[in-house]
Amino acid sequence: MNSEMRSAGARTQLYLQVADKAWEIICSRKLQPHDPVPSEGELAKLCGVSRMTGKLALEHLVEQGLIYRLPRRGSFLAGKREETVDENAASAEQAAAAAARTAGKQIALILPHLSEYTSRIIAAVESEVRKHDLDLILQISKDKDDEDRGLQKLAAGGVGGVILFPQGRKTCSDQVLRLKLEQLPLVIIDRIFREVQIDCVYHDHYRGSYEMAQYLIGKGHREIGYTSNMSENITSREERYQGYIQALLDHGIPVRNEYIHFRSVPCDPGRINQSDPEQEQFIARSPQMTAVMCGDDHVAATTLFTALHMGIPVPDKLSIVGFSDIQLSALTPVPLTTVRQDTERLARSAVDLLMKRVNRSKEKQLTIKIQTAITERKSVLDRGVLL
Repeated sequence: MNSEMRSAGARTQLYLQVADKAWEIICSRKLQPHDPVPSEGELAKLCGVSRMTGKLALEHLVEQGLIYRLPRRGSFLAGKREETVDENAASAEQAAAAAARTAGKQIALILPHLSEYTSRIIAAVESEVRKHDLDLILQISKDKDDEDRGLQKLAAGGVGGVILFPQGRKTCSDQVLRLKLEQLPLVIIDRIFREVQIDCVYHDHYRGSYEMAQYLIGKGHREIGYTSNMSENITSREERYQGYIQALLDHGIPVRNEYIHFRSVPCDPGRINQSDPEQEQFIARSPQMTAVMCGDDHVAATTLFTALHMGIPVPDKLSIVGFSDIQLSALTPVPLTTVRQDTERLARSAVDLLMKRVNRSKEKQLTIKIQTAITERKSVLDRGVLL
């Protein structure tokens, strides 16, 4: 045997030794299924080997079915292990929950807050669930941790499936990933997680905002501003802003920083009919603006009342539009033109997709975009008529 072959043989033996050591570390830490295991970098340090050897060791454990790996997330302990009696009991409990889930007659809807918009979603989902002779469980999550706990309890209780409107997140939570791996029927609504394949149904916020900007441009506006609550990792808010920017660029209109304002604190619905200091400063610093796009209807109503308190006529001097078409938008002193989101279609698509998964559909994960529409009212001036 030449030196090159001996070297290759030594490397082969080494990564197997490191794999054994990695498994000893996992057992000593008493990790639970789906807990993160040592990374290839950590193994390299602990065992005094290269990262490549650590990687080979982890891949060996994957082949044995002891761990699994997720791109850009790391390695995790697999869900099936034959160890102690307690673990076997836990596996039996999970199997019982899975059996109950198959025959389950309950669907859960988890929402991050209760508002007019989410209330419309609740009513529409409940109506759709009834058509399948199922009961609806409703949960309002207080924060991200509460959302994770709620998902965990529902899965353990044998719920048939879950429709989740997540808390503000830019990436999918570990709990959602666990449920996906355990094959619990799960559909995300009004959010999209691009880093993982998971069923989701959401309004096309980007297209809705783009079309609204295009609508204003068609009405002769060129000095168009944008104001919103902070995005806070909420994809819907980010996409609305991106739609505004892209529409201006596509129509050769400069994007002016002074025309863009993200609030430091969210609008207070309880003071919506008062002048708001932030919106007042935003409007005052850009007197050339002829129109303002708002990230949602609450911001639009706040902006409208602020402008009127400042003595700025709407829409004669300043046109203001919103997004969502909540009931308030039709009741302001100048009824707001806004983007309507079809919650009935959102609910119908989400429940239909969830039922496919409950019935063990093998179809690949789907992303369904629900189109929006512009609701015209009285808050936009047609400047083209004046020119």
